[in-house]
Amino acid sequence: MGRNGEGESLARTSSSSSAINSNTHTHNTVLRTRPDPFLIVCRCFSVITALTAILCIAVNVLSAVRSFKDGSDIFDGIFRCYAVLIACFVVLAETEWKFVMKFWKVLEYWAARGMLQIFVAVMTRAFPDYSGVQKQLVLLQNISSYMLLACGVVYLVSGLLCIGHLKRVRQQEAITRDQAVKDLEDLERRREELEQLLLVERVERERV
Repeated sequence: MGRNGEGESLARTSSSSSAINSNTHTHNTVLRTRPDPFLIVCRCFSVITALTAILCIAVNVLSAVRSFKDGSDIFDGIFRCYAVLIACFVVLAETEWKFVMKFWKVLEYWAARGMLQIFVAVMTRAFPDYSGVQKQLVLLQNISSYMLLACGVVYLVSGLLCIGHLKRVRQQEAITRDQAVKDLEDLERRREELEQLLLVERVERERV
């Protein structure tokens, strides 16, 4: 009789444990959230814009080095240094680093980002070398400036259409949703631990 009772209790324990595991798996499946396609598109566009700004930085650095080295146009070299500095702000704005956004709130708005990118594109395109000596450098200037100009126009138009505000709202919703999912997962973990403890106590009582 003792062995039969012990076997029945173990069977109930194993069935209860399997039920708990299946319920936990079901809850975890339900709690998984899908990424927002709109936010994914925005991140991809931010990466493209940041890479284009980095290309502008490289082009302006090369132009500045050439201007200072040859002594052909010192003012052009100084102009390129300012272009590099402003382009760095464009890259930082695309990273949306909280430290930068804390001091530059205006960069949160897409229209402001677009105007800044257009300004950097114009600075990169300014004073081209048509002497034919630096054809490759001029080609890079044209490519980088027009690419950043296109990104700036997209940002400016999207900002006027309040798409940037929509992105910020969806980001906040995603953060809130992820935090809620994390809290629910913690509660499920604690519930599972408590149920396991209750099952152990129940088995011990039945054995006694």
